[in-house]
Amino acid sequence: MEMDTPIKLLSRVGKTTAGRLKNLGLEQASDLIFYFPFRYDDFSLQKKISDLLPDEAVTIKVRVQLIATRRSFRKRKILTEALVSDDSGSLKVIWFNQPFLTKMIKPGDEIYLSGKIDESRIQMVSPDFEKVKAETVHTARLVPIYHLTSGITQKQLRFLLHQTLPLMKSAAEFLPKEIIDKYEFPSLARALVNIHFPRDAASEEDARARLSFDELFLIQLAIQLARKKIREKKSPSIAFLEKQTKDFVAGLPFELTPAQKKCSWEIIKDLQKENPMNRLLEGDVGSGKTVAVALAMLNAALNGYKTVMMAPTEILAEQHYQTLQKLFSKQSFKIILFTSSKREINGEKLSKKQLLDKLGEGEFDIVVGTQSVIQENVKIKDLGLVVVDEQHRFGVNQRKALVEKNNEEIIPHFLSMTATPIPRSLVLTLYGDLDLSIINQMPAGRKKIITKVVYEQNRLEAYEFIRRQIADGRQVFVICPLIDPSDKLGVKSVTQEYERLKNEIFPELNLGIMHGRLKSKEKEEVMMKFKEKEYDILVSTSVIEVGIDVPNSTIMMIEGSDRFGLAQLHQFRGRVGRGEFQSYCYLFSENGSPLTQKRLKYLETCSDGFSLAEKDLELRGSGEVYGTRQSGLPDLKIASLTDVETIKIAQLEAKSLVEKNGITPELASALKKLNLSLHFE
Repeated sequence: MEMDTPIKLLSRVGKTTAGRLKNLGLEQASDLIFYFPFRYDDFSLQKKISDLLPDEAVTIKVRVQLIATRRSFRKRKILTEALVSDDSGSLKVIWFNQPFLTKMIKPGDEIYLSGKIDESRIQMVSPDFEKVKAETVHTARLVPIYHLTSGITQKQLRFLLHQTLPLMKSAAEFLPKEIIDKYEFPSLARALVNIHFPRDAASEEDARARLSFDELFLIQLAIQLARKKIREKKSPSIAFLEKQTKDFVAGLPFELTPAQKKCSWEIIKDLQKENPMNRLLEGDVGSGKTVAVALAMLNAALNGYKTVMMAPTEILAEQHYQTLQKLFSKQSFKIILFTSSKREINGEKLSKKQLLDKLGEGEFDIVVGTQSVIQENVKIKDLGLVVVDEQHRFGVNQRKALVEKNNEEIIPHFLSMTATPIPRSLVLTLYGDLDLSIINQMPAGRKKIITKVVYEQNRLEAYEFIRRQIADGRQVFVICPLIDPSDKLGVKSVTQEYERLKNEIFPELNLGIMHGRLKSKEKEEVMMKFKEKEYDILVSTSVIEVGIDVPNSTIMMIEGSDRFGLAQLHQFRGRVGRGEFQSYCYLFSENGSPLTQKRLKYLETCSDGFSLAEKDLELRGSGEVYGTRQSGLPDLKIASLTDVETIKIAQLEAKSLVEKNGITPELASALKKLNLSLHFE
């Protein structure tokens, strides 16, 4: 047997079983070996029958006296019953719907039984069994439990894994010896054996530590190699024009926060280097990231270089376009808007050919767009800076295509920005190849949004408050959960809520509706009407989560709030509180479980996006929260993104190894199998 031996060639794997295993992603022996258990049943405690206690997980070594199958009188279930004994007493054992057991277990057989005694202490129900032999797999030990699919049992999976033991024991080592020795890791072979068939809890913990490190170390190694590759490339050196920058800042209608100044300076310093900037600007909703980016654009434009800014939606792209026009109103910059439905420069409409000509000839300073910017026929002259808003919403290949828009060998500087607070551990892994700037202060005078969990009995009171706010000239967002963009139920729920509010609750008010099934132009029209106060209330799905700015809206009302993560709820909340008026966020939920209510209550007191992001990661995991597949990060099989200590160690060792050029052929091979895509590759 080799690592690439197809599973269908293993003993007792037919075509049907092979198909079921494929559903788990298991097609060859190596897939099986690296399919790790998520927990263990501890059947290592062995007792005599006379010492058994109710509801205690235990193993007994017994001899079978009698075994027979019958059909129960009432429910007509098939029961297999056995009488077993040891030198301390006898015990009745019962299994349901397993008549084949009488062919496998015979009177006189000596077997292990692992399970629990029922409360009556007179019988054991549906225990795992195994004939007494030198090494057990299913009983009398820590027994691994795996995620399954329909038609596959734990016993089947353990049986197949046991067949691969020789492969595990001969697994080729790829981790450098000095790292293994430094952290006292077991060998890869020993770790693989002990993760599936641990002798005890200590050997399982050692195996888990080694395999978790391996996974995180390979990711960090790929990241450090990507960083090295970036450092070897050339970018235009964009000089810092101090006087013009200070004049621009002095002309702003507000004062920059210390955090904005610090982050702006980090970006400007990077632009002066001849190596590409590769930086992530992270800041809460409303913290003023766009101004920090504008300072970079200003210096790029004054040095004769062009900036491309890409946003995930047309609405957000147009909003950035309008914001930049206001910020640069005293400059003579040419700013282009390029989306699938709009093409213009400084408000003047362009044909597609005119726009492409201007981009190709460099007759602009800044272009703001959506994915339209990365079309194959779009060429951009003198591109010096690329800015991507909400990077995690773009795939790796999209980001790569944007960076490659230059006609020359020199690549542009790269700046990502996000309002999604990202926990430190995720930054080290998802965005480990990016330098990090954090705007962790809000502009002066910004009022804290009052957040309340609203119980069903207080719903009418909340509606009355909304009515009073609208009478005072304010506007309201109502959010309904949408599980999937193609989920008809989700759209229907928004439609139903819209009809209910319009006809039953607020018949005297103007309501708009928005969801993912509307075309881009339709969404844009709805948002424009809301911004221009044609609607008092906008009922929407999560499509309004990112970037939409309506300063007059003061209430965010979220239905089914338990179906969103904390970070996403915080994003919704950030859509209000952007003007001078006190704003409110109301969380409605029909799920009254204490855990759900406790989670939602956390939002009432916490307005720090980073704390909420940490909590979200802890509660929901990274894949669901941040869409790790979009980032190029593989699914973690055993490591945890909350294990900051191991991530830091892995990063430290990966950096050291890359600096020393210590990538061995074995490590290179392991990296190739990882198949990790990073932002600049």
